[in-house]
Amino acid sequence: MIIPRVAVVTGGASGMGEASCHELAAHGHSIAVLDIDEEGAQRVAHDLRTGGAVALGIGVDVADRKSVEAAFEQTRIELGPVAILVTSAGKVAFGKFRDITPESWSEMFSVNVTGTFHCCQVALPDMVRARWGRIVTISSSSAQRGSPYMAHYAAAKGAVITLTRSLANEFAPKGITVNNIPPSSIDTPMARQSQAEGTLYTPDELAKRIPLGHMGTSDDIAAAVGFLTSERAGFITGQILGVNGGTVI
Repeated sequence: MIIPRVAVVTGGASGMGEASCHELAAHGHSIAVLDIDEEGAQRVAHDLRTGGAVALGIGVDVADRKSVEAAFEQTRIELGPVAILVTSAGKVAFGKFRDITPESWSEMFSVNVTGTFHCCQVALPDMVRARWGRIVTISSSSAQRGSPYMAHYAAAKGAVITLTRSLANEFAPKGITVNNIPPSSIDTPMARQSQAEGTLYTPDELAKRIPLGHMGTSDDIAAAVGFLTSERAGFITGQILGVNGGTVI
């Protein structure tokens, strides 16, 4: 049985976040689309409403605590208490380790780790009061295997995995599950930009490295999000669900 709830998706204006918004809306949930690209968030919310969903788009910088608090307060006022959170907002960068600046290192952690921390901490009171909640964080397969020329990104995403497991243990007695998806070889706007800049393998090169023989899509990630946030996944928490075409980590 599907019970309509309020879902917040960060990074919801494109890629995996946008696909997750549509997946959750298809499950009957009301959607708050959060993104630093406010115009993009509004566009996705409009598309959702056109399809019959209840949705709003909000511009937010997840690295800014006040911005996050304001976005969640608007969500509560317009949609209701938050029951589902998907932290898809993220930032990627490439560079030789010796060339990574302290500023770039801090930026990776501010968006990917501290942004996840802010959103989880602000969302959890609603879930604790309801004694029901679903949190899905998005990391990266680079956090599991390490990745050359992405030490700052991989380290930040690794911290997201550790945060996920810690929250899962702490909030399980409250009826809240917290799981992580570390995507690998997913065709997203961010990946295509990196490929255009020559900092990532081309789609054909990546496909040869994947046992299934092709790249994944944002919808593949969204399908996993849909399951992990459902009633059926109530006994699953603290898990890392690889959506990667069989790639060995």
